[in-house]
Formats: sequence, C-alpha cells, structure tokens
Amino acid sequence: MPIVHIDQLDDPRLEDYRNVPDPVLLRKRGLFVAESRFVVRELLSHQCLNTRSVLATPAAYDSLRDLLTDRADNLAVYVASHQFLQNIVGFNVHRGCLAIGERPAPVTDRTLPALTTGRLVVVLERVSNPDNVGSIFRNAAAFGANGVLLSPGCGDPLYRKAIRTSLGATLRIPYGEVDDWPEGLTRLQELGFATMGMTLDPDAVELNAVVADAPTPIALLFGTEGTGLSDEAAALLDYRVRIPIADNVDSLNVATASGIALYSLSIRPSGSSR
Repeated sequence: MPIVHIDQLDDPRLEDYRNVPDPVLLRKRGLFVAESRFVVRELLSHQCLNTRSVLATPAAYDSLRDLLTDRADNLAVYVASHQFLQNIVGFNVHRGCLAIGERPAPVTDRTLPALTTGRLVVVLERVSNPDNVGSIFRNAAAFGANGVLLSPGCGDPLYRKAIRTSLGATLRIPYGEVDDWPEGLTRLQELGFATMGMTLDPDAVELNAVVADAPTPIALLFGTEGTGLSDEAAALLDYRVRIPIADNVDSLNVATASGIALYSLSIRPSGSSR
C-alpha cells in the first residue's frame, strides 16, 4: 500500500481532514473521524466499517504499520508532521493520528428487532454531551450490553470526542435511533423487553431491590443530563428505579449512573428471566 508524505496544506487529497472541525458537514457526507492511535486501531480492525484514509505522524504510522501493510482495499495513508496535522484540522491532534471512516447504514426503529436480540439494551433519551455518550457506550461494552438505542436529540456516537471517550466502543456496540419517541418504548415491550428507567424520584424503587428479580431481557433507560427522563417516557416504564446516594448530593452524572446500573445488572443471577 503506497504511503504518501504530505507537506502542502492545500493538497486536495486532504479535503476530508479540513472538514474535521465541522461535524455536521462530515455527517451529511456520510463520514466520521477517529482520533488517537488506539481508536484508529479499533477502526482499522473493525471488519464492518470502511476506513477511507489515515493521516498520521511518522511515529503514529509506525505504531499502526501492522494493520496498514498488505491491505487489499483502497485505503489512503498520509504521513505528515504533528504540526502539519494541527494546522490542517485546527486543533492539537491526540496522539498524532486521525482517520476518516464511512458511516454504516443507520438502524432505525423499523429494524429494531435486528438490534434487540440479546439480554440487555441501553436506551438514551436526549443525552447530548459527547463525553457522556462515549462513557455510556464504554460502560455498555464493559458490562455486556447488546446494543444502544437513541432517542431524537441524543449526541452523535460517531462524533470524534464520543468515539475517543468510549475508547472505540461506539465503533463496536450496535446502536440505532428510535424515531417515534417515546412511543417507541412500547415496541421494545412488544419484543419482550422489560423497560427499566433510572430516575431521581424518591418514590422509585432502589436499584439493588429490583435487579435480582427483574425479568430478562431488559431495556435500561437513562435520561438527559440535568433533568433526567421525561414524564412521557417515565409513564411508559415497567420499572422506575433509583440509585440511593447521600442526602447532601444532588445527583450522579448520567455516565456514572450507567456504570453502576450496568454493573448491578451484569452480576445478577444468570437464571433471572420472565
């Protein structure tokens, strides 16, 4: 595979990278950007995602050489200085490596059954912060969730910061968008899922009191930062649960709450079912 050394900022082959600061434009073009050596390795290793090109410093290229040599596809590999990378994208590039990937076909509620074939699915309602989205995907991967479903208004799992925060989990965990919200929750119930939503409501059941006996499969819901689940979504839940915390603490970050809840579900008796 030819390696191209680049030293001209106006090189037309780098057009995708000049658009990196504009995630909306990248998304419209069906592209996303991966940043850091670890995440780019994840992308290059993923058989179901197509990598269009890689832009790396010489040191970063050397660390990826085992995945870049002898590839049969048309992947373009560009090598340039770290300062050049920073100049082309307008920010300091984490670990000297970027890659442009092609977005997979979206999964919507019309193809929900293909995503909801396991024991546990995470559902996010208007969780918009990319750090939170990435962290929740990372937790979902760590504790064995089979997929993530997103309501309208959620952050993009393939935004570069979300991918980086997730350590590439947003590239591995299947996810889809539920167009009809919150009515789409009833579709999960029709597929056999018990819907369990995390809430700050003091009248909700404590998490550790319900996880052992809750039926399988479970759709575990988390609401937007600050206000949590909407009243409309909460009204459709089978279980409303909370994590008990100290009286002098207002709430947990949604990503932290997801880690606690997913861990609790991961260690419950394997025979738990309907």
